[in-house]
Amino acid sequence: MNLKQLSDHLGLSQTTVSRALNGYPEVSERTRKRVQDAAKALNYSPNSRAKSLATGHSHAIGHVIPVSDQHEMVNPIFGDFIAGAGETYSAAGYEIMISMVDDTRQEETYRSLRRRGLVDGFILHGPRMADPRIELLLALGMPFVVHGRASQVTAPYSWLDTNNGRAFERATQFLIQLGHRKIALINGHEFMDFAFRRRESYLQVLQAHGLSADPSLMRSGEMTEPYGYQAAIDMLRSPAPPSAFLVSSMVSAIGVRRAIHEMGFEMGHDISVITHDDDLSYLKNGPDVPIFTATRSSVHKAGEMAAQMLLQQIRAPQDPPLTKMIEAELIIGQSTGPAMT
Repeated sequence: MNLKQLSDHLGLSQTTVSRALNGYPEVSERTRKRVQDAAKALNYSPNSRAKSLATGHSHAIGHVIPVSDQHEMVNPIFGDFIAGAGETYSAAGYEIMISMVDDTRQEETYRSLRRRGLVDGFILHGPRMADPRIELLLALGMPFVVHGRASQVTAPYSWLDTNNGRAFERATQFLIQLGHRKIALINGHEFMDFAFRRRESYLQVLQAHGLSADPSLMRSGEMTEPYGYQAAIDMLRSPAPPSAFLVSSMVSAIGVRRAIHEMGFEMGHDISVITHDDDLSYLKNGPDVPIFTATRSSVHKAGEMAAQMLLQQIRAPQDPPLTKMIEAELIIGQSTGPAMT
């Protein structure tokens, strides 16, 4: 059965039937239920091309990934976000379109996808402090949601973000309460908005407690296991090593743990570690008791919520931008303890 046959069966226009099946608000609940019940009873499965013609929508969401960030394709954080978003898209009858492009062709790609009507909206990943992609999408008039924020973009836009500043404020305070005074920061690239916010909160808490920020105890880079390992090894071998590490990624924290053990120390006893935990499906923080003390915020749930926000924008493009802040939990694990005297 196709859309026309289902529409003839119901005595409704194809546009009304399509909009009822795709949750558009202008269709009454009574009509929506009637259409959905008939579609289920008659085993109707919508044709994507027919849906596009009837509604003027492609029923696809774009994710444009620059090749310089291609490691994101195998990053468990990106994978969990896409899994959460994909489940939401699928339930609403949408598909994902992931485009890997050269960094210099990002603008061209966004414009091409918009011009050809291949997607109805975008999720923008990894915003930088001043991110030109946001201004581009605003100019194109396309619905989009940013996973994160761009502090130096003043125009209103839709975003969903974890409260990175508050998370690292609490983490730094917790280490200070445990008696730690030499606290190292192993951060992400600090031109990324989330990493900038984490660093600022770390510095503000140190200052509030009368502690000097030591540049030799701060690192920023791509959050890989080797990066975490090397940064920790370098600092632990220094004349004045830290007694605690604050780490921006579970992946990097695994490298920090390897460095601590290699140096003959015990994590949680000799050296404390707090990391950020995205509650990943394939990288759990211990089966029962958490291995790492962590600021936890589910990236899978973030994917679900960002997708829901974007679909809402697509259905009601005249509405103002949507914003949502997620608070991270501080989870106490085995990786922290009182500072050794």
